[in-house]
Amino acid sequence: MDEKLRELLLPYCRFSKGEIRLDSSGMHKIGCLDAADLASIKKLMDEEKGVLAVHDPPYNFVAFEEREVEHFIDWCKVWIKNSYEVMSDDSALYVWLGADQNNHYQPFADFILMMRDSGFESRSFITMRNQRGYGTQKNWMSVRQELLYYTKGKPFFDVNSEYTDIPKVLKGYYKTVNGKETENLERSKSEFIRAGNVWIDIQQVFYRMEENVNGCYAQKPLKAIQRIILSSSRMNEIVLDFFSHSGTTLLSAEMTGRRCYTIDNDPIFCEITLRRLENYRNTGRTGWQNSNPFEEEILNDVKLQKHLKETYNISLAQPSLWNSGVME
Repeated sequence: MDEKLRELLLPYCRFSKGEIRLDSSGMHKIGCLDAADLASIKKLMDEEKGVLAVHDPPYNFVAFEEREVEHFIDWCKVWIKNSYEVMSDDSALYVWLGADQNNHYQPFADFILMMRDSGFESRSFITMRNQRGYGTQKNWMSVRQELLYYTKGKPFFDVNSEYTDIPKVLKGYYKTVNGKETENLERSKSEFIRAGNVWIDIQQVFYRMEENVNGCYAQKPLKAIQRIILSSSRMNEIVLDFFSHSGTTLLSAEMTGRRCYTIDNDPIFCEITLRRLENYRNTGRTGWQNSNPFEEEILNDVKLQKHLKETYNISLAQPSLWNSGVME
């Protein structure tokens, strides 16, 4: 986000650095905190423990302007250690992380090596397929997002009730059951495939979807986060997210009856997270689609209108152009 836009939006934010807010229902906490600051994380938790953490850290090339991978990994070590500190003895950790196939799959490659000494145990490497990819004439088109699943102790896990929208269409894997040879379509009670570690049934978020939060880069789909929450937590348990951004984890927790303690080091994204929760409770809508979280302020703030028009050529008549990512 450019500094001028930040300056114009900050007065409309209810958060300041170091502040923690409890939402009106008392279920969720949102903190404008640094994931690498253990004292702040402990203040957020107030001696409670999380059973699940879903982290989507800003990828190296975005957040650190392509700083050395070593610097990024050193930073990751700190918030991973902080996560371990405030999670229960039996808990689950999911981390979204990019793999640049043109740069030795970094920072993913060094991250998974770093995790060997984290105290967490590796469980699965999940791939979520994007509908859109990065086209190339000299390589395979990249259409995946990487999701790592780790555990601490022996956490709750229930994926048996989580079925995808993918119908079973391929026969095979014959097995004799009670003296009768059967194939996999006959043995299953469902016509759909149970969730595995390749997710191709989840729609990538884009501006035409209701859940879209314009200005939030690489927003994760509600369906993906809900799948994680339903599989790795129970009702009323605490779900952590140290990189709230568009507030998807908090909203997913709200929709599934879990509590969410989430943070972001930027007051603007803390405000977006809270506004998204309030908007959902007031209207039932999960995002803003062709509008944006600060629409009302833009309508009434001449300076904001002027800056958006001069810098990004965005007018009030073109709210969908917020999809261009000017808030990154």
